[in-house]
Amino acid sequence: MEKQITHDLSYNHDLDNNDNFSPDDEWLVYDTRTEKGGIGGNGKIEKVHLESGRKVALYELDNNQEYGPGVGAVSYSHTQNEVVFIHGLLNCSADKPYEQWRRTGVIIKDDQPGKPIFMDARDISFPYTAGALRGGSHRHEYSGDGQWIGFTYNDAIMKKLEDSTGVSHNLRTIGVSKSNHPVGIADSADGENFSGEWFSALVVEVVPDPTPGSDEINRAAGDSWVGHSGYKKPNGTIQRARGFIGTVRNQNGEAVDEVFIVDIPEDITVPGNSPLEGSQTTMPAPPKGSVQRRLTFTANTKYPGCEGIVRSSHDGSMLAFLAKDSNNIKQVFTISPQGGQPTQRSFHNSDVQGYLRWHPKEHQLVYVWNNALIGLKLNEDKSVVLTKPDVYTPSNLVWSHDGHKIAYNKMVMDEDNQLSKQIFMIEL
Repeated sequence: MEKQITHDLSYNHDLDNNDNFSPDDEWLVYDTRTEKGGIGGNGKIEKVHLESGRKVALYELDNNQEYGPGVGAVSYSHTQNEVVFIHGLLNCSADKPYEQWRRTGVIIKDDQPGKPIFMDARDISFPYTAGALRGGSHRHEYSGDGQWIGFTYNDAIMKKLEDSTGVSHNLRTIGVSKSNHPVGIADSADGENFSGEWFSALVVEVVPDPTPGSDEINRAAGDSWVGHSGYKKPNGTIQRARGFIGTVRNQNGEAVDEVFIVDIPEDITVPGNSPLEGSQTTMPAPPKGSVQRRLTFTANTKYPGCEGIVRSSHDGSMLAFLAKDSNNIKQVFTISPQGGQPTQRSFHNSDVQGYLRWHPKEHQLVYVWNNALIGLKLNEDKSVVLTKPDVYTPSNLVWSHDGHKIAYNKMVMDEDNQLSKQIFMIEL
């Protein structure tokens, strides 16, 4: 039975395809952005109690403007009663608005609402600082053990270089932050630089103009952690990693999205071939031991391309994503983190709409097809319709830690024909 959790139709309750369940599965966290204003125009992070419907504001910006600072895209830790979310820079103004390269990650502990902990340090003053970023982290995601946060990233220094040269340098990529390693930065009078409580590094290398037919990429996104703590390598060790979508160029120079993985070293403070902090003309570089690998090779197939957020099974043995089948229909596929041939998992007669999520303990998937939630047990190779098809598409699916609940967003129309995004849930 579908249960509506939020009922105030005057504003949105956006799960944003994140990890929204509290560790005890009693609360869901969300932001209240509008379609028009987006994250920059939103000033509030809330949580709702599933049983009582009671709401608590975890963080609220006084007098937030349409240009920022803005907050949004919030995720719960799997192990601690705390959340992480995007926070625009505190010095936002009409001349310096919220932007992809002007934001950071902020942590709020449940028992200290309104008290921001700045996760990633920021330093855009040359010479830059290892462990600090130079732009905007977003789509923050805690690792299974709660000691790491992964994110997507855009760089302010590269944006400035792009504006001055006309050459594409503002390339989206992926980074990680590690807890218990503060990075001190001298606060700048203009509010651009500040300290952070976690050490941050970019782990995926992107280039402005990938060589056609190569594994070079100019964009990395759609990322998430592999397994609870990584995947098992052939030698039996567990390797921490993030799966993601990387944009390559085929032999004709056309952009194609493929599935990649990046192995992440436990010590991200050791530089690799280039400085962790980057230079005035180069992006911050991955630490020693970061290795990115291409897993899919659809570029030369009849229906090239992969999409969605690359999601991992709990044990790290499979990555799930969307791609076209031989009938040009978008389906669910999985692939091993080691590589190999992808396996088609869904066989619908029309496109899967997305929002793939794994069961937290079993080899089961949930996703959206035909405006309904579909459950798929991989060992049984059959799908089950979990909700009735709706005129409004369910979105932003998230599975509870105990595996018995799935929450999601759906639009609801009020008596004045105005739509708002509300939270729904089913119990299994």
